[in-house]
Amino acid sequence: MTSLRAGRRRRLVAALLCLALAGCASPYASLLLAMIPDGTFTTLLKNMQGVSMPNQEKLAALEQKGDWAGIVQFAQESLQRDPHNADWWVIMGYAYSQLQQYQRAADAFQQAIRIEPQDITSWNLLAQAYRSLKQPERAIRTLDNALRINRDSPMTYYLLGESFSDLKRPDRAVGFYEEAVQRDPKFGDAVYGLGVTYARLGRKTEFEAAVDLLKKLDPKAAQQLAATPLGQR
Repeated sequence: MTSLRAGRRRRLVAALLCLALAGCASPYASLLLAMIPDGTFTTLLKNMQGVSMPNQEKLAALEQKGDWAGIVQFAQESLQRDPHNADWWVIMGYAYSQLQQYQRAADAFQQAIRIEPQDITSWNLLAQAYRSLKQPERAIRTLDNALRINRDSPMTYYLLGESFSDLKRPDRAVGFYEEAVQRDPKFGDAVYGLGVTYARLGRKTEFEAAVDLLKKLDPKAAQQLAATPLGQR
């Protein structure tokens, strides 16, 4: 039961952190927040079993003021008392990402992985931090490690697609986007990324199919995708 709760909690964190780290490049990225009931930091905290309600309330108040440095300090103080609490490392990483201190965010996510090495989403978050640091090769190595732990996460395949896109390798990216969409056909970011990659590869029929699928999820994003010129690598 604890493992299941942790998995749900990490999926929520992944959705929010993907945006916070500014690495979801497509116009469709905001739809990731649909994975969180009301798309707020408060909801994120409520799904963390390792953070007490009084501490959740204090963190929410700091977030309302935009005091991310205060959240970092609070997390540091909490980790001095309980250094093996992965939730606090994730909170610290989230706060550092809001401060655009991505290396420190990556360091925090590494600590979360050290504590919970089987947590696939912590690996994904670390890879996303590396993308924000403009280190796609390092992100790819991290995601390869993630696949050795769990091969079922659509986010892992999506981030591999994004990382190879960062390297301007649509030929490598396309298969990973396809894997992400196969595992979650409603994963809008992956559909968008796949469509862009098809366009870059000049695969007109598949590109049009991706546009049609995205129309069912978000017509505005589909319109933006449809404007992507074919064959532009």
